[in-house]
Amino acid sequence: MTTTHYTFPIIGIIHSCFKEKFGIPRQPNLVPLARAELELLAPYNDPAAVEGLEGVSHVWIQFVFHENNLEGWKPKVRPPRLGGNQSLGVFATRSPVRPAPIGLSVVKLDGIDLRNGKVILQLSGVDLLDATPVLDIKPYIPYADCVLTAENKIAAESPPLLSVQIPDVLMEFCRDYQTQHAVPLADLIRQILQQDPKPAYQQPDTERIYGMKLLDVDLRWRYLDAHHILVDSLAGDSAH
Repeated sequence: MTTTHYTFPIIGIIHSCFKEKFGIPRQPNLVPLARAELELLAPYNDPAAVEGLEGVSHVWIQFVFHENNLEGWKPKVRPPRLGGNQSLGVFATRSPVRPAPIGLSVVKLDGIDLRNGKVILQLSGVDLLDATPVLDIKPYIPYADCVLTAENKIAAESPPLLSVQIPDVLMEFCRDYQTQHAVPLADLIRQILQQDPKPAYQQPDTERIYGMKLLDVDLRWRYLDAHHILVDSLAGDSAH
């Protein structure tokens, strides 16, 4: 008899620089400076469970789209990459709205910390929301996982990058933040915004102020045109 439902344990939790869904890169490794910690939970926080990972540069993270509030699933979805105007089969996309709301990302493993009884993996290039539950970790194996002849005609190449301007007064904010937190905030902001966070089906509204919560900073920006973004404001409790 075929089993149609399984129950999986949550082995860890993500502590990410992305505090809300809007603005998260659409794929991993598009923003190399986007960092997160993966804290393993008991009973999986045994140092023996990560023995050998120190020789691995990248890992696969299987996770739950825990803030996907849409109920049910549809056989066809409208991928943002196609401007929201064309529908595809859900299994031909990476839409979070799927029969099983499971995501898969390959990210850089920067280190493994063992502190205060915790096992924490330091990650970068993430596209993971803060508090994301993790189901599994697997090592990336270059000779098997990198398929040089692979094709995807829907997403044959990455979208063009936008130009991002940060005014001098906000650059001062970024320098202060980097001094206090050792986070290159200006470069992180540029890497995120040049990916064009707004939905692809939306035309840039030059009168609208867009925003996201990044780390503990409220980031606001606007579009000067279809190819240029201006950071409008930065505000945070700990930067000044």
